[in-house]
Amino acid sequence: MGDWDVAGYFCGLFCCMCLLAAGPLGGAEGGCGSREPHRCCPGRNNACSDYSQRRTPCYCDTYCEKTADCCEDYHAVCQMSAIDCVASPWGPWSKCSSLCGTGSRDRTRQVTVPPRNGGTPCPDLKQRRGCLGDDPVCDTAKEVAKILPDSFKRDFKDPWRRPHMLRKERLPSYCIYFRLKQVSAACRLHFWSSQLARERRVCVECQGEVVGSKKRCQGDGLQRTRTFWIAASIVGCQGSWVQELLQENCVCPQLSFIFV
Repeated sequence: MGDWDVAGYFCGLFCCMCLLAAGPLGGAEGGCGSREPHRCCPGRNNACSDYSQRRTPCYCDTYCEKTADCCEDYHAVCQMSAIDCVASPWGPWSKCSSLCGTGSRDRTRQVTVPPRNGGTPCPDLKQRRGCLGDDPVCDTAKEVAKILPDSFKRDFKDPWRRPHMLRKERLPSYCIYFRLKQVSAACRLHFWSSQLARERRVCVECQGEVVGSKKRCQGDGLQRTRTFWIAASIVGCQGSWVQELLQENCVCPQLSFIFV
């Protein structure tokens, strides 16, 4: 090997040693600042990573402070630019979900400033609490309906009433569809009441001739509220139901029931 070859060999070896001592080439350095557009991540996110100046994996999520594996520029890039979540004041409580009895109320708030760059996450945006419905119509829910099969329908005519008075006092019938929730065992002992079965949908007609001073049948219930009924001609036949639908100027189909 000549003198020039020896000199070139040692010169190249020296340059390589200098590069290794200086670390990676400029422009190859990673870190949180190179992670555009989302530099920093909230919570724990293993995908929120890059490489440190030593070319080892480092992280830009807030959890890296606990595990001590943050990138060198984490504090400069992420913590200084972190924006915490800001929520609006709570709105008003809603009305009680139940007109009568146990229900719930809700209230909400909105996010006005979302969190960024590892800022504090948003708090709960919805709250719920219990309530008791005390609407004035709750008194209706305490009434007990008396029913008979529709075979008891009659067109009552009182000879002492004048024709024009009969037309004035008579009100149109209306129908209510109930979902039966409870039916006592005594109802199975008679033919017509055996049609009353749990979870069956039944139609009960309020005839214009039997409405009281409130211009409705007693015990016609409230929608989505459990009320009670008894069979007027059968001792011990009783139960509860929930009103699903009310139809004005209506006549129930055959094999239904009437209020009495």
